[in-house]
Amino acid sequence: MAKLVFDIETSAFPSSQLDEAQLEYLFREADKLPEEQTRQTRRAEILQQFNLWPFTAQVICVAMLNADSSRGQVLFLTEIADSDAGEGAPVKFIACPNESEVLARFWEVAHHYEQVVTFNGRGFDVPFLYLRSAVLNVPISRKDWLGYRYQTEPHCDLAEQFTFYGVSGRDGAARRFNLDFYCKAFGVDSPKSHGVTGLDVNRLLAEGRHREIAEYCLRDVEATLKLYTIWKERLAGVK
Repeated sequence: MAKLVFDIETSAFPSSQLDEAQLEYLFREADKLPEEQTRQTRRAEILQQFNLWPFTAQVICVAMLNADSSRGQVLFLTEIADSDAGEGAPVKFIACPNESEVLARFWEVAHHYEQVVTFNGRGFDVPFLYLRSAVLNVPISRKDWLGYRYQTEPHCDLAEQFTFYGVSGRDGAARRFNLDFYCKAFGVDSPKSHGVTGLDVNRLLAEGRHREIAEYCLRDVEATLKLYTIWKERLAGVK
């Protein structure tokens, strides 16, 4: 069964692209706080969350690998011609001029795979891709990745598997950790060990360092693939 491992990076639109009613709605909770300092702190926290919502942010990169061959491609948003599709290269970096092309190319690839593997894809990547594609009217080739939660086909979400579907709640033995923590626990090279984290994405985008974002996203996928192999060999089938 062909398996596609993927991850996305997103970045918030400038708040100036939202109208007054939208901004009032998003900051309403913060603006009700009585103290100015607390209000500003909460507004800053909400502004940071703009990166996580498909109506306030866009997909700027999608990295993909074939789980069996480790070959794949990274689609990334940039106005600069920066593609690297060298002959024989296991992973091709493909520059896209707009988000619609990133999404269209992704769905074209996804159509050829029977299963996908993600880390927190059910909670974030997949619904984000679905909603952004709907907003931009980009056809979605696979609409079955948010089906029955308690199965690994067609979507194996490792964040679900390592927590046994949240069996321990927030604080128990199988509490949820982030990708970096799982990588270190299982002896996998963490994407964050190379000096870039998800918190750097907005800054890198503003500085025009699109390729660095693409390379970071690919490292996330490489780590996810290694964790998937560990899960499959050691934990798959646990009930």
